[in-house]
Amino acid sequence: MQTPVSVKDKKSFIQWFLNNYQLKKRESVWILNYIVNHNKLLSNVHFVREAKFCPRGLIITSNCSDEVPFRFYKKQLVTTDAEKPFHDIRMNQHEPLYIQLNFNKSHQSIFYAAVLVENPFIPDEYFITEADQKMAKQLLDKAIYDSRRKSLWEKIDSALDERDRQTFTELSEQLHKLERSKSN
Repeated sequence: MQTPVSVKDKKSFIQWFLNNYQLKKRESVWILNYIVNHNKLLSNVHFVREAKFCPRGLIITSNCSDEVPFRFYKKQLVTTDAEKPFHDIRMNQHEPLYIQLNFNKSHQSIFYAAVLVENPFIPDEYFITEADQKMAKQLLDKAIYDSRRKSLWEKIDSALDERDRQTFTELSEQLHKLERSKSN
């Protein structure tokens, strides 16, 4: 279980973010400034990744990111119109609001990491399962095997064309070793 992030820390982070990044939509600045000035609302704000899975999620993007400029999710509805979430945020300050901020190197920002909490709404299917990992490893192993085998056959053919018995013998042994390792 994570420790809750204090209102003071959230406020400091938003102020830092606004001072260091220019946002794609100017309305995003208005929304963040509104949030920063209302402690009751700020106590219900949670910074997460993948806010699109949240019942009430807001995605705000800086100019240095290629992500969508602005999105607001409320249940099954999605809007890019900033006035609707601004009104919703003002009218429902007691409801949790999950915010995702997209900016350059956000995954490396210690300031963002300090306020980031785990998103409880991300579906299990969103993550790679052990079975998926095993299948991906098998696929990768097969691709590497096929590539090495093809390369060895090409070199063997070349050694035959050049009548290079020593290289042919060495490459043939490598091919047999590779094929034996595949069958184990």
